[in-house]
Amino acid sequence: MTRQNADKPGQRHKTPSAGQLSARETALRALTAYRRDGVRPDKTLHSLIIKHCIARREAALALQIAGGVMQNMALCDFYTAHYSSTGLRKIEPRVLDILRLSVYQILFLDRVPDSAAVNEGVILARRYSNPRAAGFVNAILRKVADARANNSLPEVPGDGIRRMAVEYSHPEWLVHELNALLGGNGVRELLQKHNETDIPVAAQVNTLLTDTGSVIRSLESDGVRASRHEWLSDCIELRGTGNAERLEAFRNGSFYIQDAASRLAVIAAGPQPNDVVIDGCAAPGGKAFTAAVAMKNTGQITCFDINGSKLRLIADGAGRLGIKTIYAVEKDAGSPAGDFEGKADVVIADVPCSGFGVIRKKPEIRYKPQNEIAALPDTQKEILESLSACVKPGGTLLYSTCTIFQNENENVIKWFLKRNGEFSTEDFVLPGIGRVQGGMITLWPHIHGTDGFFICKMKRKPG
Repeated sequence: MTRQNADKPGQRHKTPSAGQLSARETALRALTAYRRDGVRPDKTLHSLIIKHCIARREAALALQIAGGVMQNMALCDFYTAHYSSTGLRKIEPRVLDILRLSVYQILFLDRVPDSAAVNEGVILARRYSNPRAAGFVNAILRKVADARANNSLPEVPGDGIRRMAVEYSHPEWLVHELNALLGGNGVRELLQKHNETDIPVAAQVNTLLTDTGSVIRSLESDGVRASRHEWLSDCIELRGTGNAERLEAFRNGSFYIQDAASRLAVIAAGPQPNDVVIDGCAAPGGKAFTAAVAMKNTGQITCFDINGSKLRLIADGAGRLGIKTIYAVEKDAGSPAGDFEGKADVVIADVPCSGFGVIRKKPEIRYKPQNEIAALPDTQKEILESLSACVKPGGTLLYSTCTIFQNENENVIKWFLKRNGEFSTEDFVLPGIGRVQGGMITLWPHIHGTDGFFICKMKRKPG
């Protein structure tokens, strides 16, 4: 367990003046909204930051605290339970939220003095509960702070899987499933990657308008740390972006946000200039944009999405990037092909999935109930079956998900191929990875440095 810098060396976090919303209170409201209503903490935070005009440093600390609690909730609860005479289930939920965000600061934030974490926790308990709760919070936080200072925090008990579930705050069932796929060392490396805090934002350079060097220089002039991706050309990694939409390079269409894994899926599909392409579950449009760049703004790309309001995101993005070949259509990808039957050289089926491949960016995903994802393969099969009808003889069908579970990936492909003998998997080559034998690959954050992602390329027999 390592402590993180909350401010630059030599700086101290200042308490906001009266009437302002502090970083800790902002984080508390986000954590409460997640616990009570399932609202993603980052969504609540961004709304509060705008509504209350929260200063940049205060906003950054709120984001760090709320995200850190989501990454380390079980570990924070473990230490709270150890030093509490009251069981966790009997602690008022709002008070438990306060304890979590305060314990997280003590354990992980090097530049936040323990005294500040304790005092602010007490203030929040008094404000959102009562004086008795404030005393209870004070006692627990002082015990945690003293134990950390004396290197006497209790060790997490249990066997490998149970211990990792607490240490890295993942549900035990999820650790068990990941262990079955990766083994002990592999699962620990993945869990560590999920809980990293300095994850760069991956972006793709719009080579229709500019080049990588020019984009990096523009971003650096705006105070963004930008560097070339280690092995993927025209991909850059960004740190310190804040809201990307404020950047000149974003506004003028020089780049778009997309993880390397999503771009690799389009590379595997291999769209060529003048092709006809269908992106079956397209919003917010990243894969369609990548295909348009690869096709040099020629041909035709039709984007389906069941949500009409999301189609505006695609159209707006294409306009910003100067892409002229994208057409957005409100259509359920799982419905019959209709007029699109047999029309496309390339069909991309990036289907709805459990999302467990993007935990490092969206830590709340780890807490999805296991029973919520049981029905997903049926939906995925329906969409894949429907979109496959859009592929012309000799054309390509690309299936992808941002998850790593075989039930949503390899098992769906096996089911589909058994029912559709005119399709077969096809090898492909990816930059930085090489030839993918058998036409299927799972990308892993701790191995490939990308989102967790599954890609399968299939070919339809020529007519």
